[in-house]
Amino acid sequence: MKDDLELISRLQNQDTKALSKIYERYSGALYGVILRMCKNEPLAQDLLQETFMKIWQKSHTYNPDKGKFFTWSYRIARNITLNSLRKKDILIQNEDLSVYKNKSTPEVAKDYLELDGSLRKLEPHHQRALELVYFNGLTHREAHQEMEVPLGTFKSYIKQALKKLSEYYKEELVLVWIIIEMMR
Repeated sequence: MKDDLELISRLQNQDTKALSKIYERYSGALYGVILRMCKNEPLAQDLLQETFMKIWQKSHTYNPDKGKFFTWSYRIARNITLNSLRKKDILIQNEDLSVYKNKSTPEVAKDYLELDGSLRKLEPHHQRALELVYFNGLTHREAHQEMEVPLGTFKSYIKQALKKLSEYYKEELVLVWIIIEMMR
């Protein structure tokens, strides 16, 4: 943790080597988030670059007392990706060099449900709420309309789902800890 704070301090003083180290530490995780949201590798690469440009430019606004650096970086990546996805009139160019508006929306991949099994333990409405916000990139306002429930109800779905997930992970961490202790 002390090393991270020193590295972040160097970043805030515009040290390019610190930016390189932070890129090494966080780019993989941030790229994964961006790619899951936009489902387009070239776009995800561009958005990752834009994310690190913003991290570089806004590093002076990071306050370690308010949260972890990864969480701060994650929010930057998520917001940049959401803004990119919300842009109207996304134009695509085909081989004959004509330009068309992209009217199709890619189907949501449900592979993430198989990642750990924890999401599958949730109630269907909790799964759907998390899917809409964290994997489809919708805002709470857009997602509550999609689910046809009041905004307050939708927000409680998200809160309840995240609480349940944290409980599942705590249980798993305790089991891992017990196994490690038994191996000593």
